[in-house]
Amino acid sequence: MVKDRVAKGFEFAPARSLYHALGLTREELDRPLIGIVSSYNEIVPGHMNLDKITEAVKLGVAMAGGTPIVFPAIAVCDGIAMGHVGMKYSLVTRDLIADSTEAMVMAHGFDGLVMIPNCDKNVPGLLMAAARLNLPTIFVSGGPMLAGHVEGCKTSLSKMFEAVGAYSAGKLSEEKLQEYEEKTCPSCGSCSGMYTANSMNCLTEVLGMGLSGNGTIPAPYSARIELAKRAGMQVMDLVRRNIRARDIMTKDAIYNALTADMALGCSTNSMLHLPAIANECGVEFSLDLANEISERTPNLCHLAPAGPTYMEDLNEAGGVYAVLKELSKKGLINTEVMTCTGKTLGENIAFARNSDNSVIRDIDDPYSQTGGIAALFGNLAPDGCVVKRSAVAPEMLVHEGPARVFNSEEEAIKVIYAGGIKPGDVVVIRYEGPAGGPGMREMLSPTSAIAGAGLDREVALITDGRFSGATRGAAIGHVSPEAASGGNIAYVHDGDIISINIPAHSIELKVSEDELSRRRAEEKLQINEVTGYLKRYRKLVSSADKGAIINR
Repeated sequence: MVKDRVAKGFEFAPARSLYHALGLTREELDRPLIGIVSSYNEIVPGHMNLDKITEAVKLGVAMAGGTPIVFPAIAVCDGIAMGHVGMKYSLVTRDLIADSTEAMVMAHGFDGLVMIPNCDKNVPGLLMAAARLNLPTIFVSGGPMLAGHVEGCKTSLSKMFEAVGAYSAGKLSEEKLQEYEEKTCPSCGSCSGMYTANSMNCLTEVLGMGLSGNGTIPAPYSARIELAKRAGMQVMDLVRRNIRARDIMTKDAIYNALTADMALGCSTNSMLHLPAIANECGVEFSLDLANEISERTPNLCHLAPAGPTYMEDLNEAGGVYAVLKELSKKGLINTEVMTCTGKTLGENIAFARNSDNSVIRDIDDPYSQTGGIAALFGNLAPDGCVVKRSAVAPEMLVHEGPARVFNSEEEAIKVIYAGGIKPGDVVVIRYEGPAGGPGMREMLSPTSAIAGAGLDREVALITDGRFSGATRGAAIGHVSPEAASGGNIAYVHDGDIISINIPAHSIELKVSEDELSRRRAEEKLQINEVTGYLKRYRKLVSSADKGAIINR
């Protein structure tokens, strides 16, 4: 056992004395030591219930003959951080989480790990750590929030942001805005649509790192506690059989995750996180690969914000396994990959059933024949950019219009709220990329303001930043190279015509190369000054098309 390097032999008697200081008995030290990485805190709604999940995991580990030891991981609530400087500190935590987990595990000699994440950067950060450490590991999340209800209709956080846009446009009263505020987020859990947190928790099941239901069982349900106990017990089976994280997160498993991503209509943030996880697993990943898989994968789900269904509905319809079962009917996933159950994915989904075709479309009756995400290329984004195609209105799949250019999210929001954006415009928000922000802020506030003003079927938004999974409309992010790196997005002027063709995977700035060369020679990049962690992050982070990974 790994633990033996610090718990056996006379030379490690000092270490054992410190284990005894923890109250551990000799019998406990003779068992496998299981690290439980708990992301519990009292500021993130998706994490406020993780103390209960952690206790259930501990019980499961102990019941199966292990010794559970808890240590923490941080987490940021993107919804609370949205729209101000706090959002610069969201994506950057992904690598802090991976690095700090690596440090804790390597310092203390665990034999296996149970990861307990829930929200946006917490899940991929711990998946990156799991791949890097390559120990027997299993994931159990805190689960999704229940949908809110306003005027008899289900709602979620994306509608809350759109309500702000509607209020600013004079289309919603202050009383109705307050009703949304009080009823939109009714329980603990990760916000109830197919946003980034739920996307990544669902993909954890597909990767084989989480048990069935990990992505969909609602946070308040007692079934979530049962799942946590089973995860605690199952990690002991992984330890006994020496099934490690990279035995599970193989190239085929990652390709399965990308395929399921397209079918589920996941957040565009998965196009940052899957490359970062693949990098830790030694698997090549490109935006061209995303398009290749998207072109052959039908989109089967339109969960909020793309449609009227929510995570609780996906759970009742059969969950992630039911989606995988549909995909398997046409051989679109590799069913032979190993999973944390100790069985293959094919064995896991053998008895899955799609019980609601209004939530999970049949493979022969999809929303579209292509996946939920598309990568676009052209002179505005030579290295690519991404859009959640499944959340774009049909009339905006092809669009051409004049640029309205802003050098920050704040500049754009001010003009949008003032009614300064007109039908047909293409809003460009730059210097918000991984290095330029730094931190690659999500642009939910401007996209929601546009949607709330009723312009989401007439206005496109392009950024080198990123979008929340709660975004809908022709919102195109991750433009690479970014403005801070001298990408062409830095040289767009107001009034320049931008042409977008999502089915053709193209995005073009209709300005001649001679004119762009002149602008590059005459115009200076607008790089803001930063201090502290963000300064270090800026120096090390890669471009978005590479997953905004920390270059080593």
